[in-house]
Amino acid sequence: MVIGACLAAHVSLSRLVGTLLAFLCAVGFAAHALDELHGRPLGTRIPTAALVGVTILGLAGAIGLGIVGLARVGWVLLPFMVLGPLLVLAYNLELFGGFVHTDVGFALAWGSFPVLVAYVAQTGRLAVAPLLAAAAAFALSAAQRQLSTPARLLRRQVASVEGRVTLRDGKTIPIDQRFLRAPLEGALRALSWGVMFLAAALAVARLV
Repeated sequence: MVIGACLAAHVSLSRLVGTLLAFLCAVGFAAHALDELHGRPLGTRIPTAALVGVTILGLAGAIGLGIVGLARVGWVLLPFMVLGPLLVLAYNLELFGGFVHTDVGFALAWGSFPVLVAYVAQTGRLAVAPLLAAAAAFALSAAQRQLSTPARLLRRQVASVEGRVTLRDGKTIPIDQRFLRAPLEGALRALSWGVMFLAAALAVARLV
């Protein structure tokens, strides 16, 4: 989101903060609550009523901030306001036969979409630069998905791993969950920090 906003010729801090808060409500709260409601992948004991409440409040907060944005940005923001909550529901509840809950859906919804929304919130229009940035965000999110899917499988579902790697000099390296997860989680951490530092660099360059 910060990357998308900072592509605008003039960056409004209030609009950027409002957009970030809207996504915090929709994705940070509502989407994660819905994800846990749908099959309890994290195995928490959070009451269903609490998760439903967080989902409703999160989406309501995002929509409320979007309405405020309409008054400042214009009606061009309306399609994004409609599509945003729909993506949260469709992805996390696997609606439409799971059509959105795919690697491509993930990259579009949580990679490309935030870039475009943040830019439109700043400028009231689209342009070539944010579309290219959205493509880059799609690629980064797709890479994250390719790494996180097997890492999540190892963390949540695999009971044990057995095996070994034999080197040419005869030495062996035991294969276990840590061995398999280490490169995946290391790459995920590097991607995460890399994107955050890039966003921070752009924000400092444009706002400070």
